[in-house]
Amino acid sequence: MNNLPLVLGALGPIFTLILLGLGLQRLGFPGEGFWPAVERFTYFLLFPALLVHRLALARLGEYAVGPVAAVIVAQLLGMTALAYALRPWLKVDGPAFSSVYQGAIRFNTYVGLAVALAVFHAKGGTVAALVMAIMIPLINVLCVLVLNAHAGGSATVGGVARALITNPLILACLTGIGLNLSGIGLPWGSAAVLEILARAALPLGLLAVGAGLRLEGLRRPGLLATTSALKLLVLPALVASLCWIVQPGPLETAVLVTFAALPGASTAYILARQLGGDAPLIAAMVTVETAAALVTLPAVLLWVM
Repeated sequence: MNNLPLVLGALGPIFTLILLGLGLQRLGFPGEGFWPAVERFTYFLLFPALLVHRLALARLGEYAVGPVAAVIVAQLLGMTALAYALRPWLKVDGPAFSSVYQGAIRFNTYVGLAVALAVFHAKGGTVAALVMAIMIPLINVLCVLVLNAHAGGSATVGGVARALITNPLILACLTGIGLNLSGIGLPWGSAAVLEILARAALPLGLLAVGAGLRLEGLRRPGLLATTSALKLLVLPALVASLCWIVQPGPLETAVLVTFAALPGASTAYILARQLGGDAPLIAAMVTVETAAALVTLPAVLLWVM
């Protein structure tokens, strides 16, 4: 319990910003068009700047990239198998199953990086960026495949490939790693510019997370509770077991388990709406998971620390 003040002190400001964003959105301040613009601005500029800055200047040789990738692939395959094994028991149609699947494997990047930096500091932020570089494309491919198979999605291989190669977070990770491995780094004063942009990414991103939560349409409480338990409890336990087998290292293990315990993201709602999934259901799942993470995430962090 010695780490309890550290964990609560780190998570308190993060969840306060999320709740502030929710409160401001419910009050209609500063206006209806503000929050979509903030989310786009953060997603396409500020967050990529943060990732490029962190990855380009990191000492990547200090981290167990191979074992981290192995754990990520194994956890995604394991959760996919578990979701399909539970489908007959869940008694859901195809669109609802695709939302359960997204709710069980997607994670909120803003919350993840904010937690990693607050709890595990600079090196934890670098490991978090590496985890995101590996996990984001894999999760997107799997979710599109499930939506195509069960929700009447019409995405093609070319469409999925285009979506991946134009994803700003994936491009930022590849750019940062490329600049690092090439030895170029961040020349011509770009490090200072990116650092200034990066400082705004997490506060605005966390406010947008709160503003994107949906309090309406909270239905099927049993299904919401089951999906939240899979995401916030079962997945961290699975990842911890995989890390015990693969042994990626203490810091890498802590960050991997932390990311497994993150709530879902609003991007799942957007993808469900585009490809025929149950969009209201996944919106409710993200809201419930974010609320439940107020309790489960500190418990997981205390466990891994």
